[in-house]
Amino acid sequence: MAGVTGGPAPHVVAVVAFDEVQLLDVTGPAEVFTTANAYGARYDVRIVSTTGADVRTSSGVRVGVDGGPESLPRRVGTVLVPGRKDWRRAIADRDLVAFAGGLADRAKRVASVCAGAFVLAESGVLDGRRTATHWQLAGELATAYPDVRVEADPVFVRDGNVVTSAGVTAGIDLALALVEEDHGPDVARDVARELVVFMARPGGQSQFSARLTPRESGHPVVRRVMDAVGADPGAPYGLDSLARDAGVSARHLTRLFRSEIGMTPGQYLESVRLEAAQALLEASSDPVEEVAGRSGFGSAETMRRTFQQTLGVSPTVYRARFRTTAVTESRGQRLS
Repeated sequence: MAGVTGGPAPHVVAVVAFDEVQLLDVTGPAEVFTTANAYGARYDVRIVSTTGADVRTSSGVRVGVDGGPESLPRRVGTVLVPGRKDWRRAIADRDLVAFAGGLADRAKRVASVCAGAFVLAESGVLDGRRTATHWQLAGELATAYPDVRVEADPVFVRDGNVVTSAGVTAGIDLALALVEEDHGPDVARDVARELVVFMARPGGQSQFSARLTPRESGHPVVRRVMDAVGADPGAPYGLDSLARDAGVSARHLTRLFRSEIGMTPGQYLESVRLEAAQALLEASSDPVEEVAGRSGFGSAETMRRTFQQTLGVSPTVYRARFRTTAVTESRGQRLS
C-alpha cells in the first residue's frame, strides 16, 4: 500500500484484511502510519489477506490488497488485526485465525482494533493478557475467552508486545501511541495535528457507553425500591429510609440487592442518578449545580467526583461532548 525505499529497512506494518471487515479499522491506523512517514518515520504499510485477493468491507467499499502471506518478509514489525461486527463469523474462518496467529508469531508487535481482539483470542495470542475491545463487546469477549483479562473502559491496553484497542476510531489512538513509541511524541503530535485528532483522547470508553443496566429483578421488594428510585432519583434517599419504605431491614435489603441485581442499593442509586444527570446535561442548559440537585447528587462537587470516577470526564466536558454536534466558537479545542 505505502512502501518506502532507500535508507534503513522500513518497519513493515501488516494489516490483516478480510471480507466484512470494518473499513475504518483498516484505514484509520494505515493513515496514521503513512502520515508519520512525512515526519521522518519509515513505515511500509501492507494490506494483506489470506488469499491475496481484495476484500469487501462492512460498508460495501472494496479495499485493494497488497498480497497474501507470501508477500510479507519473514519478520514483520507490526501485525494489526481489525475486526468485523459479526465476530463469530470471523473466528469461524479457520484460515483467517491461523493467518493472524502465524503473523503474530513472526511479529515484533501485535495489535488489534475493536472486534479484531476476538481473532487474536481465538488464536491464543491473548491468553493471560490484559485486553481491550469495544465496550459493547467486552462482556462477550470475557465470556467466550475466560483466559483473557478483559478491561472494559480503556481506549487501548498494552500487555507486553500486544496492544489491543476499543472500537473503530480507537484504532487511530492506538496507531498514534505506536508511532510515539517508535519515533517519540513530536512525530506523533505532528501526525495528530495533520489528521486533526486528539494526541490522547480524554477519558475512557465509559463516556461513550450505555449505562451498565443492572439485572432485572422479579423480587417484589427489590422491584419496589428500583421503581421508586427510578421515578424520582433526586429524592433524599438513604439505605435506612429505602429499607423502611420496603418493609425490610437495611441488612436484608442489601442482601437482596446483591443477590438479585449484583450491586448494593447505594450503588444502584448512584447509577440511576448518574444516568439522570447525563440526560439533563444532554437535554438542557441548566447550570451544573442545578443538574446536581435535580439528579440527587446534592452538590456539583459530588456529581463531578462521580463523573470523573465513573466516566473519566467532568460534567462540563461531558455536556460539551454529547449535547450537540453544532459548530460553535465555544467548542473550539486545540490539540495537545
